Amino acid sequence: MSDLEQITDPIAYHAEGPVWSDTWGGLRWVDMLAGDLLTLRADGTVDRMNVGSKIAAFVRPRSGGGYVVGTERGIAVSDTPDDRPRPLLEIWQDTGIRMNEGGCDPWGNLYCGSMPYDRTEGAASLYRVTPTGEVTVVLPQVTTSNGIDFSPDGTRAYYNDTRTRRTDVFDVVDGGLTNRREFHEAQGTSPDGLTVDSAGNVWVALNRVGKVRCYSPSAEILHEAQLPLRLVTACTLGGADGRDLFITTSRENLDDPEPQAGSVFRMRVEVPGKPTLPFGG
Repeated sequence: MSDLEQITDPIAYHAEGPVWSDTWGGLRWVDMLAGDLLTLRADGTVDRMNVGSKIAAFVRPRSGGGYVVGTERGIAVSDTPDDRPRPLLEIWQDTGIRMNEGGCDPWGNLYCGSMPYDRTEGAASLYRVTPTGEVTVVLPQVTTSNGIDFSPDGTRAYYNDTRTRRTDVFDVVDGGLTNRREFHEAQGTSPDGLTVDSAGNVWVALNRVGKVRCYSPSAEILHEAQLPLRLVTACTLGGADGRDLFITTSRENLDDPEPQAGSVFRMRVEVPGKPTLPFGG
């Protein structure tokens, strides 16, 4: 692995959800609590666009072009990479709950999870949205729904409900998530966003302690990197060869803001990522 490199200024208050897609030219992420999408251009500049909601929780490409973005209580879509999105679905109506994180499975379904503004334990859910717009609750009684991704062969799914202080794993049977169990306990940390590489290893952002950690499919710790700040929010793999690990950070509620908090970092890793799974809707 290479050393960490800071590739943006600290331009976000709460950067989250980095995703690499050639359809929009590389790396895109959200400034979640500002409701903005951020896109890193080839010349190193960053474009910012508000999604028409005070929350922009995640972004994923759509299989037919454009992208889907998580808004405060639902999702919005665009048919092109750079146009402002239009609302598609409101998934719930409770104004005390907001969207927090999302990801797609190999069949084009979108998994999106919520969290209560006041962090009431068990008040949130993980939902599945099919390409035709059908919504089901996959997990009720979640507190802070965070990273979700699938193994390269589609037989396992990894998931963080940050409150539990662990990463869980599911078996995927007939497209459904079954047999939830602990994958790795991370007491003393706050598991946040995650991504799975092409060998099935799981990279997890550990908030509050400023680390990213890579686990093997058998939960062995393979690598760990320390960042120069506490609030590490999410990570993804991308770049020309898939071996760039991009890491987002935050300065949310910091009494003593750290100079680099809110920046995006990059490091080179040995195993490339998988192609980004798109939303089929």
